[in-house]
Amino acid sequence: QVQLVESGGGLVRAGESLTLSCAASGFPFSLVGMNWYRQTPGKEREWVATIDISGRNTRYFDSVKGRFTLARDNTKKTLYLQMNNLEPEDSGVYYCNWNDIWGQGTQVIVSS
Repeated sequence: QVQLVESGGGLVRAGESLTLSCAASGFPFSLVGMNWYRQTPGKEREWVATIDISGRNTRYFDSVKGRFTLARDNTKKTLYLQMNNLEPEDSGVYYCNWNDIWGQGTQVIVSS
């Protein structure tokens, strides 16, 4: 069955780092681009970053450029989001995504 499982969220202070992981199964992970989104209460889900199948090309939402790094390990079918210098505005539930498939999300809380 097609599945995405996120992990790695938590409570951190502003300026600290977290690495999120997304384990994929049930589809040809190495052949598809992948995305991260995030959502905070009362707001629509917003796109954060995208990576191509090779992992060499990435795009980021402006507010996370230079702080977040998206990577993938196709042999492990896992997507990673390294988040540095976190800000309170980065708080939310983070979801990995392919096509119309979403994981359950992992919560990130950044305290000021």
